[in-house]
Amino acid sequence: MPRVDGVNGFSTRALHDGQEPDPTTGSVVVPIHATSTFAQDGVGGLRSGYEYARTGNPTRTALETTLASLEGARHARAFASGMAAEDALLRGVLRPGDHVLIPMDAYGGTYRLISTVYCDWGVEYTAVDTADLDAVRAAIRPNTKVLWCETPTNPLLGIADIAGLATLAREHDLMLVVDNTFASPYLQTPIGLGAHAVVHSTTKYLGGHSDVVGGALVTDDDELHETLGKMQNGMGAVPGPFDCFLTQRGLKTLAVRMERHSDNAERVADVLAAHPAITSVLYPGRADHPGHEVAAKQMRRFGGMVSVRVAGGEQAARDLCAATRVFTLAESLGGVESLIEHPGAMTHASAAGSLLEVPADLVRLSVGLEDADDLVDDLRQALASLG
Repeated sequence: MPRVDGVNGFSTRALHDGQEPDPTTGSVVVPIHATSTFAQDGVGGLRSGYEYARTGNPTRTALETTLASLEGARHARAFASGMAAEDALLRGVLRPGDHVLIPMDAYGGTYRLISTVYCDWGVEYTAVDTADLDAVRAAIRPNTKVLWCETPTNPLLGIADIAGLATLAREHDLMLVVDNTFASPYLQTPIGLGAHAVVHSTTKYLGGHSDVVGGALVTDDDELHETLGKMQNGMGAVPGPFDCFLTQRGLKTLAVRMERHSDNAERVADVLAAHPAITSVLYPGRADHPGHEVAAKQMRRFGGMVSVRVAGGEQAARDLCAATRVFTLAESLGGVESLIEHPGAMTHASAAGSLLEVPADLVRLSVGLEDADDLVDDLRQALASLG
């Protein structure tokens, strides 16, 4: 589906690119094409290029068109989950004997995929502080193929200089992949900063309502796009049309949601920073964050994720997670409702005992769209319960 010519505004593209009114009925919402196959006009005579729903579905095509547009790229592929997207990319570009650089606090699922599945396949990896360009340069080997970046990172909210990493990647013929899940394309567009590919768990901010699981890969590279298409079709981890519909619906309000997420997160971060039960607030929007200047350079705002370290150690962190009333104790992030979790025992438990192990006193907040006063009051009462 084509894009709207001459339109540059983010929200306008989110509402219109790939979403022309249905030519048959005039529906302003892309139909949910709940079909597994498509009639052909004679053998090989495909209507609009569709033959079988694993290979392509018009609802999925519409979502992919919008995703590419919002990331400032020409191509996107949608997947059944963020991990399916990561697997498709890595399997498409890596071979046994290759080497990958990953962040020191990479998402636990990414670490688990690479350290188990891909290591068993003969792929090597090194965890490095991607905020330190000299450290990244020193970690590059002759067999390094992929430089994997998260910014902000999950769960320590570290910031990497995407343009700086892109320069290193060009110098050493590496593929720079940026996990843009925490930021979303509303806050930053890595392709424009030199990244070769962007990965999303669309389950999070893009879907935005905690009601759908999905993933996506975006690129401006024609050859990589074709490779990803082979993996998407050959491996078959594709989203169903209803999942695509829900994700597309979420994209329509992404801009306004990210503004409210950022407003609320800034308020929460400031309140927590002043509380004696909190030893450290990790939020790139704060001037005391070591990556604040880089984040301000490459991000529109600073997002809805806040992590804190709790005085009293692991038990106090667990007690805080159990004491909130508005914040729900749950994994995942990026939905309209606020969530709280203990990464060391939940989302990042697979990194225990490794270089990527997260601090036991860490609590991660996904700050939602509730009234800021209610979020702040909830955290204050939870912290007061710690004694």
